[in-house]
Amino acid sequence: MIKKIIVSACLLISFVSFAQQGTASPYSFFGIGDVRFKGTLENRSMAGVSVEQDSIHLNIENPSSYASLRQTTFTVGGSFGSSKFKTDTQSEKAQRATFDYLALGIPMGKFGAAFGLVPVTSVGYKIRNDNTATEGATSSQLEGKGGVNKVFFGLGYKIRPNWNIGADAQYNFGKITTTSLELVTGVQNATTETNTSELSGVSFNIGTMYQTKIDKKLTLFTSLNYTFASTLSSHNSRVIAVTTDPDPYVVPSTDTDLKLPNKVTFGAGIGQPRKWLVGTTMSFQGNGQLANYYNSADNVRYEKYQKYAVGGYFIPNYASFTSYLSRITYRAGLKYEKIGLVVNNQDINDIGMNLGAGIPLGNGSFSNVNVGLEFGKRGTMTANLVQENYFNFSLSFSFNDRWFVKSKFN
Repeated sequence: MIKKIIVSACLLISFVSFAQQGTASPYSFFGIGDVRFKGTLENRSMAGVSVEQDSIHLNIENPSSYASLRQTTFTVGGSFGSSKFKTDTQSEKAQRATFDYLALGIPMGKFGAAFGLVPVTSVGYKIRNDNTATEGATSSQLEGKGGVNKVFFGLGYKIRPNWNIGADAQYNFGKITTTSLELVTGVQNATTETNTSELSGVSFNIGTMYQTKIDKKLTLFTSLNYTFASTLSSHNSRVIAVTTDPDPYVVPSTDTDLKLPNKVTFGAGIGQPRKWLVGTTMSFQGNGQLANYYNSADNVRYEKYQKYAVGGYFIPNYASFTSYLSRITYRAGLKYEKIGLVVNNQDINDIGMNLGAGIPLGNGSFSNVNVGLEFGKRGTMTANLVQENYFNFSLSFSFNDRWFVKSKFN
């Protein structure tokens, strides 16, 4: 059954992942777009806390976790988001539906492997400056779409029953297209400029997870993950046109190397496996060189990224046969992110809260449906900037099965 689900999902998402517009934020204009959360909904519902060596849920943030899998796990997720953008003088709303991830994890004794497709960043904005009521004034419209995706393959190894190590390789690829239009009131012709950047590059990630008993019930969980700095190659093209001119001007293409910085993530937690967990995660990322030729600006700079999160889960009784609600996993978390973008000398920060639940699919099954809610605020109205208040509803499916098990009966 799980094999049929995987084939169907891959065919659908291979199309959707390229066609979607994963954000509506004006801040996605900068760099290579909004950085997406790279984990599963189970971890996102805890604000990114992912420190436990889980045997049935796939943790794609730390490749060492794959060694703890005991069943083949296929997971796929998506979100519906609504945002309200506010300035000192006006406000706008936007909605979008997005694909979040698709991944497959396979246990192999002391080893575990996983591969999948995950959006890395998204670009999606429409900004308009309307001065058409004033003769001779210039009106403009700026629109962007696209982003970067990655396919990854990772391998984990269990050195000891309580200690895992792992690594994964990622191929990053995508396309970002921006279109700007300028019109002078009273002038018939408008000018358009279309910039297209085709992006590609390889990156690597290593991790380790360790857990130890504190007493008969409590366990200490730790996780460490490191992403190496890498290069993202950008092949850029530009077309300039006048609305009444059938022959646009094609600017010779150029190539740019964008520098993706290194990143380290440390997490720790305490809890009782299959009962409850409370943990924290901290992430730090160096300065990147992310400005391309079409979106560099004197009032913008990139600084170090930081993230702090606390979260956890609670399961009343995972083995209950009499109460379905007791077998549901309840999750929650809080996060604070300094996303590394500074505009008009103002740090663009992201503060959010997550809630979620893992709902079992029938008795005796480890497969589940996950739902999540996210509320947050990004940016500020200070210095003529935009504050974004967002809400996301997420849904994912995690299917578990036993593969490569020799039948004992004919």
